[in-house]
Amino acid sequence: MNSHETFISHLIELRDRLLHAIVAVLLVFVVLTPFAADLYARLASPLLSKLPKGGQMIATDVTTPFFVPLKVALMAAFLITLPYVLYQVWRFIAPGLYAHEKKLVWPLVIASTVLFFCGMSFAYFAVFPVVFGFITAAAPSGVAVMTDIDKYLSFVLTMFVAFGITFQVPVAVILLVRMGVVTLEKLREARPYVIVGAFILGAIFTPPDVVSQFMLAVPLWLLYEAGIVVAGWMPGNPLPPKP
Repeated sequence: MNSHETFISHLIELRDRLLHAIVAVLLVFVVLTPFAADLYARLASPLLSKLPKGGQMIATDVTTPFFVPLKVALMAAFLITLPYVLYQVWRFIAPGLYAHEKKLVWPLVIASTVLFFCGMSFAYFAVFPVVFGFITAAAPSGVAVMTDIDKYLSFVLTMFVAFGITFQVPVAVILLVRMGVVTLEKLREARPYVIVGAFILGAIFTPPDVVSQFMLAVPLWLLYEAGIVVAGWMPGNPLPPKP
């Protein structure tokens, strides 16, 4: 098989994997669509619980009440099917990996997925109540806090992504060590810079209250330390480079 035929076969394989992943997401999305409004209500409950009695959210665009819950249902469908989507990615890249790479990649993919969900859960159950409590308490007297549902969704997604990526730090540390990019000694020496960087990121991605900034910065630092510990436990030398 020449290089052109190989390239075409890879494209066909990629197309098939993408189709499988997209169909899975769409099927789950169709199942969740009747519950879209309930899913949004669940997503909005951390803010609604902090609003004054009689407080509510608003929709400023004509189509927002229809499309925003559907966006939430689509997000939920993607998260539910994420293991299957990652499996399709694995099926596509696995033939090009060495045996020692396969042994490393699959556990890291599983760990990365679990950590991303942990980051989202931490944001929803721990951070949101603190953030929304601060926001509603900081409102001046006579000002009604009524957030647009689309803007709320954008804020929530930003926080989910920020905390999901933050919880990937152990995976990144392990990969850097296993690939021989850095040593454990260098990572330990960089600890003060990581702590400062963690608080800078906390200031960027969270509202301007000290508690929520700490709730992003401290887990980031602790996860960095956890990555160093786990990388030190892993046996063997760094992965050999490809020829």
